[in-house]
Amino acid sequence: MSNPGMDAEVFEQFIDQLRRYVRERLIPAEEEVIAADAIPADILQEMREMGLFGITIPEEFGGAGMNISQYIETVKQLSYASPAYRSTISINIGMTGSAIKNFGTPEQKAEWLPRIASGEIACFGLTEPGSGSDSAAMQTSAVRDGNGYKLNGTKRYITNSPHAKIGLIMARTSKEALPKNAHVSCFIVDMTTPGITIGKPDKKMGQSGAHIADVIMEDVHIPGSALVGGEEGKGFRIAMQSLDNGRLSVAGMSVGMGRRALDTAIRYATERKAFGEPIANFQLIQAMLADSEAELYAAECMIADACARADRGENIVRKAAAAKLFASETCGRVVDRCVQIYGGAGYLAEYPAERFFRDARILRIYEGTSQIMQLQIAKHLLREFAAEGAVW
Repeated sequence: MSNPGMDAEVFEQFIDQLRRYVRERLIPAEEEVIAADAIPADILQEMREMGLFGITIPEEFGGAGMNISQYIETVKQLSYASPAYRSTISINIGMTGSAIKNFGTPEQKAEWLPRIASGEIACFGLTEPGSGSDSAAMQTSAVRDGNGYKLNGTKRYITNSPHAKIGLIMARTSKEALPKNAHVSCFIVDMTTPGITIGKPDKKMGQSGAHIADVIMEDVHIPGSALVGGEEGKGFRIAMQSLDNGRLSVAGMSVGMGRRALDTAIRYATERKAFGEPIANFQLIQAMLADSEAELYAAECMIADACARADRGENIVRKAAAAKLFASETCGRVVDRCVQIYGGAGYLAEYPAERFFRDARILRIYEGTSQIMQLQIAKHLLREFAAEGAVW
């Protein structure tokens, strides 16, 4: 089923407003975000009032009803500023919100989607200490307990967990591994429920203001109505579809961060002089700028195609993986060139190049490492070839 999303003219006006907000408000606040390792409360409130926490939530539940293409364009624009801003909203709209929207019961949608759209922070609990890329091997359990379930286990590296009011938690409802990973179910959890403990936020290489921590669950009783879709065994499918959205979001983020780094490198190259002229006049500097532009443009085209396919209702597992792989690797190369163009200054904390380099490193790891993306792409290529004799 095709998803037309928000009215095109209204969306264009929204993006123009967001571009100004990013440049006039969010970028000037970056030093404050870094110093406090937190997004200022007034900016968070402004983001709520702009509706950024609910852009993909249907209008009847208080959101803007954007489609995937519009959502990822919003992510790209927002990611021109500190990655903390995107990280704060992306779990709400791209992971938790989309899972409830696509798989939740009518009652679950009515209860939880308005809360997500209003800006209550959400987290997505999939990764565990012993199961990162091998997510189906999770050990967190959900055991029947009267009319509900009792959760026990630990989730690791959970973005937004120190601030989350709502959690989407994947857990085993069967001790035995079942075909098609039907031993995994998905639950909507009020994060204030007794028995939930949030670990100390992890210290990270970059992305100041974006927080991750462990979520520890000890005999956490949740009602039967917390089971997403009202049916056990759908958790892995829900998680994988949410990861498709997450991977496109990381791809969009990669382009936004790459564009910021490239613009910064161009500005420096036109201002910095060596041998009596701007270094932008030197052909090897120009080569680095040109390669960065070409690769970012290619990434943008891949993302646009994958998003358009998603909006048409196509299966985009392979395309989302390819877009995430290429865009995140591209961003890594672009920020590295940015440091190189800055030269020795690029290694100093007083210049932005080294921060871009640190912030971008995680893009090739979360929502599936580059190596996992390669495996996903190859697996689906081989599967499609076996079924149809060709993949194009």
